[in-house]
Amino acid sequence: MSEIAVIGAGAWGTALSIVLGRKGIHRVRLWVYEEELCERIVKHRENDVFLRGQLIPPSVAPSSNLAETVSDASMVVSVMPSQHCRRLFEQMRPHLRHETVIVSATKGLEEHSLLRMTQVIAQTLDSSRGKQFRIGALSGPSFAIEVARGDPTAVTIASADADLTREVQREFSDASFRVYTNDDPVGVELGGALKNTIAIAAGVCSGLGLGHNSVAGLITRGLAEMTRLVLACGGKGETMAGLAGLGDLVLTCTGNLSRNRTVGVELGRGRKLPEILAGMHGMVAEGVFTTTAAMELARATGVEMPITAQMFAILHEGKTPREAIHQLMTRSGKSER
Repeated sequence: MSEIAVIGAGAWGTALSIVLGRKGIHRVRLWVYEEELCERIVKHRENDVFLRGQLIPPSVAPSSNLAETVSDASMVVSVMPSQHCRRLFEQMRPHLRHETVIVSATKGLEEHSLLRMTQVIAQTLDSSRGKQFRIGALSGPSFAIEVARGDPTAVTIASADADLTREVQREFSDASFRVYTNDDPVGVELGGALKNTIAIAAGVCSGLGLGHNSVAGLITRGLAEMTRLVLACGGKGETMAGLAGLGDLVLTCTGNLSRNRTVGVELGRGRKLPEILAGMHGMVAEGVFTTTAAMELARATGVEMPITAQMFAILHEGKTPREAIHQLMTRSGKSER
């Protein structure tokens, strides 16, 4: 029986622990940062803060002790907010076995280094070791509540290590959670991160009262600028046509459960960002952080990302949503290709 540690008991981490736990072939440990929440999960078998109403299987053991959670684990699934990734892996490093497989399920970029999460993890873990850890990235269109209740869901696991992707595929897949393999971690991770910024833009359109034409155009052109950056960073264009690109983009831009889209809706209605974030009760909208990193990455690679640039201006420079949309629509004429 496999020992799998899930690090992070937000909605997505809790949902993945349910996926792994319901198979009945794993011993799953779920690390919960908040001690009081951990105690309630142990008692009631429910995460009443982030995933209310979803039963957590008996095979999932919650713990607020990080070292105990990862010790002897054959696989560690990383599901913390991107800004906490480096710090937590520094804390885990002394307790991880070198043969442990690391699966990153965080969709974001580190704000100052501009690194993808697997790069942050590798840099942190390999800095004191002579040999590299085996690390993959899990991404795709997946609202946590739907995954937890067993709605059919398809995601992808990406790594240049084919044995790793097959192993993760085997451990996670069941009748309602289908895992595909992919050899392009650059594209999969950037797709999962960049779509959050486009989802904020889609929410802005909704908050302004714009219709389906606007959102469809935004998704299509958003995918185009995401693809340009992926290619510039060494990823594959075809990845953007798959689950971690188009699939996740459509879900996050159109689904009412999307936290990033919700931020955009409220911005479009005239609310200020600090007020919106304060009302999210601990939930994280990764796109707020990713937008800054994406802009820096675009500048560094010479890639034009007009939608991302306008979202940055709304989030961090005080531009009004209506003015940002007007500037997107009145840019000089371009060829679609």
